[in-house]
Amino acid sequence: QGRLVESGGGSVQTGGSLRLSCAASGITASSRHMGWFRQAPGKEREAVASIVTYTDSAYYADSVQGRFTISQDRAKNTVYLQLNSLKPEDTAMYLCAESSSRLYSYNWFAERNYNFWGQGTQVTVSS
Repeated sequence: QGRLVESGGGSVQTGGSLRLSCAASGITASSRHMGWFRQAPGKEREAVASIVTYTDSAYYADSVQGRFTISQDRAKNTVYLQLNSLKPEDTAMYLCAESSSRLYSYNWFAERNYNFWGQGTQVTVSS
């Protein structure tokens, strides 16, 4: 059975950095695309970044472009999200998700395209 486990969240001050990890098991053979989403209290879930598992092509939300970097280690079945220059508005629960389809610039951000979801890791940025 597929499983995604996130880690690396924490509390930092404005301008700080964190690196989130998402370890995948049981689904890696069919995975084509991995994504990071976030959800703040009282707000809708939003897409942050995603990566094609077999090409390293990456997509980013405008709000994090230039500050966040998604990467992967195929040998470890792990996807990372490096968060730099953090702002209070980045505070949220960060979740990773897996898709068995290769996604593109026009659909990587849609939740319905992802099959498995992790439980999330909390990121809190204080001013």
